[in-house]
This record gives sequence, C-alpha cells and structure tokens, in this order.
Amino acid sequence: MSKASAYFTVKDIGGKHGAAELKQGLDTLPGVMSVSVDDKFQEFAVDYDTSGVKQSQLKAKIEDMGYDITRAQYEEQFM
Repeated sequence: MSKASAYFTVKDIGGKHGAAELKQGLDTLPGVMSVSVDDKFQEFAVDYDTSGVKQSQLKAKIEDMGYDITRAQYEEQFM
C-alpha cells in the first residue's frame, strides 16, 4: 500500500453545502481514506491509497462535480 495526499484549491467551493458535497463525492472513490475541506480558503486535502485511486481520477471527479481547480499539489508518503 502506498499512501499519498493531494491538495486542491478551487475557484468557489460554495460554502458549507459545497464542502459537504465535495467530501461526499470524493469519499465514493475506492482508495480515498479521508477528505478535509476548508471552505474559507477554497482548499481541500485528500488522503488516498494509490493502489485504489489515481491522481487523474481525483482530478476528474472534482471537475465532473463542476469545480474549477486552480491549484493541485501531490505528495507521496512512503512507509
């Protein structure tokens, strides 16, 4: 198992409702372990298992949900 984190900034999360929608949508992907959203700064972090989901799938899911990604950063964590 290889754990990684992805950090995204989007144009407009849409407050608490949008934050909950993003969290719920990303939680449906296999391999996603946690999603934390900061609606004040339009940012969120996703911790995931790279054997279950790929960076491109995370990005595609976010865009499919109607969010415009302005920044994305990925970090692999080796154990």
